[in-house]
Amino acid sequence: MMITVEYIGHIKNLVENRHTERVEIPRDSTIAQLLTVLSERYGEPFKKAVYEKGSMDVKPNFIVTVNGYLLNQLQGLDTRLKNGDTIILMSVVSGG
Repeated sequence: MMITVEYIGHIKNLVENRHTERVEIPRDSTIAQLLTVLSERYGEPFKKAVYEKGSMDVKPNFIVTVNGYLLNQLQGLDTRLKNGDTIILMSVVSGG
């Protein structure tokens, strides 16, 4: 099935400066499986930006939405994707 992934913020620099891409994934894939596919495609810098060190949990400053809903409004990384879904990946940077 085909989904659209949009990249916002710093993460865009790690995916060859793409803003949007279409990604083909197996039917009934989850967000966790999508992130694994993208990690394999974009390597260690992508993994470091997305995942907590030593775990497969997404960092608290990394936002994932599925069709406009935050992961905590869905089933987290176990959220099942459907053909045509739009996923936004956004790294939040703060500081002063």
